[in-house]
Amino acid sequence: MTLCRRYLIRGRVQGVGYRSFAQREAVRLGLRGWVRNLDDGSVEALAAGSAARLDEFAGALHRGPRWAEVRGVECHEEPAASAPPGFSIS
Repeated sequence: MTLCRRYLIRGRVQGVGYRSFAQREAVRLGLRGWVRNLDDGSVEALAAGSAARLDEFAGALHRGPRWAEVRGVECHEEPAASAPPGFSIS
């Protein structure tokens, strides 16, 4: 079953390669969706896939790349049709 989740990542997550990191992890896990910076300094991601793969993705988002300081990750369920094919950086 395909699920879709939207993540809001807060902390020092812009200017540290966070979006590229998230894209690499999503592609590795076979997820589809996107990741983008927000004006308030946070990062938002939308990912669709199996529950197990999304849980693994969430764990990666909590870790982040080497130079990031993740202070929190919010997660919300979304309709699976929201996710585009592939995984892009906006």
